[in-house]
Amino acid sequence: MVPSIPPIPELPDTDPMGLPLFGAPAPTTGRFIVVFADGADARAMLATTAGLGNVADSRDFAAQAVDFGRTSGSDAVWFDNLGVAVVSAEPSQLGALRTAEAGDGAIVSVSPELIHHVLADPGYVQGYRDGVNDLAGRLGATDHPGDEAAAALPKPPFADNAQFTWGLQATGVATSPQSGAGIKVAVLDTGFDVGHPDFAGRTVTTQSFVAGETVQDGHGHGTHCIGTSCGSKSPGTGPRYGVAHGAEIFAGKVLGDNGSGSDGGIIAGINWAIENQCHIVSMSLGADVASVHPPYTVVGKRALDAGTLIVAAAGNNADRRVGNFGFVGTPANSPFIMAVGALEQKLEMAFFSARTLPDVRGGQVDIAAPGYQVYSSWPMPTRYKTISGTSMATPHVAGIAALWAEVTGYRGRDLWATLAQDSQRLLQPSVDVGGGLALAPQ
Repeated sequence: MVPSIPPIPELPDTDPMGLPLFGAPAPTTGRFIVVFADGADARAMLATTAGLGNVADSRDFAAQAVDFGRTSGSDAVWFDNLGVAVVSAEPSQLGALRTAEAGDGAIVSVSPELIHHVLADPGYVQGYRDGVNDLAGRLGATDHPGDEAAAALPKPPFADNAQFTWGLQATGVATSPQSGAGIKVAVLDTGFDVGHPDFAGRTVTTQSFVAGETVQDGHGHGTHCIGTSCGSKSPGTGPRYGVAHGAEIFAGKVLGDNGSGSDGGIIAGINWAIENQCHIVSMSLGADVASVHPPYTVVGKRALDAGTLIVAAAGNNADRRVGNFGFVGTPANSPFIMAVGALEQKLEMAFFSARTLPDVRGGQVDIAAPGYQVYSSWPMPTRYKTISGTSMATPHVAGIAALWAEVTGYRGRDLWATLAQDSQRLLQPSVDVGGGLALAPQ
């Protein structure tokens, strides 16, 4: 059976700051992600190969919005747009699936279901570094490594002002005539504050893929990312912080209020976004796994085939202050998902932003965007908050993709190529920034 996802435990095998160590085993749920070849009769194969006959089908739910609370009695959940199933299997059943994987090619891959987390400020996300202040400072330590060096830096060229955040200035959004009108942007994260006043009157479609939780954002990360990608042109107070203020928003809750979720919820969200013909999917989440996770290779490619571009956070597992450059984690390291690195106000790398691993196909940073000290929306009553992470860079790119999609009509691979070709080349190496700084059309 496919039970509801249990509470996600604290990350194992971490360093003193809570960051997963390189090569530490990734936490998993005990379920498996099975990817089928195009045209394969997946439901029949699950039944005949492994005796998994009770399969919930995404097509049985309106707009293929799978409710995991209603699938707890199933052996598997099938996502029709992606050709992927989430399976709970006994050892003998798993062995049968792996034997089939090595057979005629009808099963592409069988992989453990990973646990993912938001990729941002550990002031509210245990297990990840704070991009604004050193975690030691947040825990009350008096010695802040790097503070003296940071204080000696020259004044950065970009800063928030009364009209625009520094990120909108740096990417040219502040002067772009486009709004993202007619473009659908799905943000798969911790949900959305449906009562946030800055989004009053906007077209927002919401769906929770976390069993037992509504789409209401009890964490904050999702509301912040939706704000950056698609926030208001004229917020109630403070500077404009949103890129594609005219886009249609699809808020999918794939991470719980604790900031964690699994492959199954993420894949459900992508499947739902494709069913709703979303042009861009933004995912500021990940697992610190250096190797490509097989399901996202196929999922990313099939999304592009459907005209949907997925952008994802490269990861926050670096500490460049001590010579640790980290690595791009999953799902961003899929060769068919655009991985986003984070820049600070001088357009240099944020210290936590992950670097390309040269020996991992697809494991590269593809583009970069502002991800340090980013001001955006937050659940009420706080309303706004400034946080950091590759999580914050990713919705900048998603919103800019919406602007390019509006003005060019490009989708999928053509949209990816446009973002890369029209980026601003930087002095930073390509292993850190890919094609460079994402820029809005002018």
